[in-house]
Amino acid sequence: MASDLNKSMLIGRLTRDPELRYTQSGTSVCSFSIANNRTYVSGGEKKEQVSYFNCVAWGKTGEVIAEYCKKGQRIGIEGRLQQRSWNDQDGNRRNTVEVVVDNFQFLSAPRESTVDTSSEAPSPSSTDSSPNVDNPFSDEDIPF
Repeated sequence: MASDLNKSMLIGRLTRDPELRYTQSGTSVCSFSIANNRTYVSGGEKKEQVSYFNCVAWGKTGEVIAEYCKKGQRIGIEGRLQQRSWNDQDGNRRNTVEVVVDNFQFLSAPRESTVDTSSEAPSPSSTDSSPNVDNPFSDEDIPF
C-alpha cells in the first residue's frame, strides 16, 4: 500500500494575537491565523491575492508561539492539513480545515518588551568591535 502525503509549508503574517488555551487534561493548544500574500500579473497589471489560514499548535510549540508572537509578525510554519467537523450551539454541522503546526520559524524580530533593560546588558552599539572569539571562521573562509 502506498503512503499518502499531507505536508504544508506557509510563510505569512499573524492576523491576530495567538490564543493559548488548555484542554481538560492540561495539554496546551495555541490557535492563530496567518495571511499569505500572492502577487501575480494579469493583463499587464500587477495584482495581489491574500489567503487566510487557521493554524493550531499543540504543547510546547504552541506555548512558544503564544509567548513570542504578536499580530502582524511574520512566521514560517510547517505542518499538516487537518479537517474536522462539529455541531455548533444551534445544532448546525460546521466544518473547518486548519494547519496543525509541527515546526515553525520566527521571521520577524521578537516583540519589544515594555520593561526597561538599560541597566542589564549593553546595547549592541556600545559593545566593543572585537571579533567573536567563539566563531572560528572569518569572511575569508566563505567559498563565494
